[in-house]
Amino acid sequence: MIGAAIVIVAALVVYAGFFFYGVAVKRAPKEFLGSSPDLKVDPPVAGPSWGEGKEWISRQTFQDVSIVSEDGLELKGYFLPSERAEGRTAIIAHGYSGQAKDMGAYAKFYYENLGYNVLLPDARGHGASAGNYIGFGWPERRDYLQWIHYVTEQTGPGAQIVLHGVSMGGATVLMTSGEVLPQQVKVIVADCAYSSVTAQLTYQLKRMYKLPSFPFVQSASTVTMLKAGYRFSEASALKQVRKAQVPILFIHGDADKFVPFAMLDELYEACRSPKEKFVVPGAGHGLAYDTDKEAYKAKVAGFVTRYVH
Repeated sequence: MIGAAIVIVAALVVYAGFFFYGVAVKRAPKEFLGSSPDLKVDPPVAGPSWGEGKEWISRQTFQDVSIVSEDGLELKGYFLPSERAEGRTAIIAHGYSGQAKDMGAYAKFYYENLGYNVLLPDARGHGASAGNYIGFGWPERRDYLQWIHYVTEQTGPGAQIVLHGVSMGGATVLMTSGEVLPQQVKVIVADCAYSSVTAQLTYQLKRMYKLPSFPFVQSASTVTMLKAGYRFSEASALKQVRKAQVPILFIHGDADKFVPFAMLDELYEACRSPKEKFVVPGAGHGLAYDTDKEAYKAKVAGFVTRYVH
């Protein structure tokens, strides 16, 4: 009787692992984002500037570009050169279930206000890029090393590169920060990034399903290792920023309930490179820019231009 109960429980845990892999990691529409009480905009994680940015992108002559990842995936991106850039380039990382062209407001800022080239990559498993799973920034960190190499090839060894990401994109650029980066990478801007995949999924599992982390996150992590080649425990922006050597600007809205605001200080305290943090009062998840555009742009411009000349 006890043995049968153990088998049943084990089967349920395995089932839960596959279920939550399908919900969170597998490439598929994420309907739960639209019903989340923490993301009350449409599309998810988008303020008024989302539409304005889309319209701006539609008027630009972006070049369709691509790279092949270390594991053989064709990854797509969109490159907009500026006559004023002189090698200065912003690579902008979009969020979970989003795509490159969602980032038009940020691209417009770097292109028009700062005169930078802009590269907007579609993350693996998103947009026009190949891949059947979401990496939450961990495999993407290696992809970003290749995008950095692409920019250097396009603009020359004198390139000066800014990595700017929002939400999962923020976590992606922070995970990239702990890698051995070429000297062309001058600064990182991370907006509403989570500290680690385990911490973020634990928080959302409790908030959305009223379930504890153990054994569900661990089971889903095992399935992710089998299907996508990484474990949640590896995917830690917190661990990576401890190794970072480039300056980092951390941004977060203090009303963010999708990626807890407390993660800002965790990441900031762990970082040993030159750093600043910028808190936007009243901003929900991914809405720091929309909540106070002028302050956001002034802070980013001031920080970035300190290191990019």
